[in-house]
Amino acid sequence: MLKKLLFTVLAALPLCLAAQTAKFGVFNSQQIFDLMPEKATAEKTLNDVGNKYQEEYKKLQEEFEKKYTELQNLAADTPQSIKDRRLQEIQETQNKIQNFEQMAAQDIQKQQQTLMAPISDKINQAVQAVGAEGGYTLLFDLSVPAVTYIGAGAEDVTAKIKAKLGLQ
Repeated sequence: MLKKLLFTVLAALPLCLAAQTAKFGVFNSQQIFDLMPEKATAEKTLNDVGNKYQEEYKKLQEEFEKKYTELQNLAADTPQSIKDRRLQEIQETQNKIQNFEQMAAQDIQKQQQTLMAPISDKINQAVQAVGAEGGYTLLFDLSVPAVTYIGAGAEDVTAKIKAKLGLQ
């Protein structure tokens, strides 16, 4: 974190010396991202996938609970080998649940990245276009906590980026 801040300061130092000719702007990518129509579609897809995983998880939990109840209800004179087999089935079901949780989390994360990447790319292209069209030296994203001060010379170009994307 300190290295990033130091790098940012050192990178901006030469630009500060030429501040009379430099043009700075700021924007809020999170605000823009929240307005993107594709975001709602992506979130719905992720929610649908999440709901399917929850249904499957519920089935695994019910299977676990059923096996556990069966073990609890075994007669006292049940041979130890049967009890051990039932206990092993419970442990296998528990392992299956843990593996499922990991796999589901990884899949949801992967799908989130896949669905959100085109939206981020579209925003980045709009930022590049606004920066080039406006002749900006630097554009800072306000949703990234690296910026600690914004002076009067910085122009907020969030509205221009929204306009480039056709957002209100």
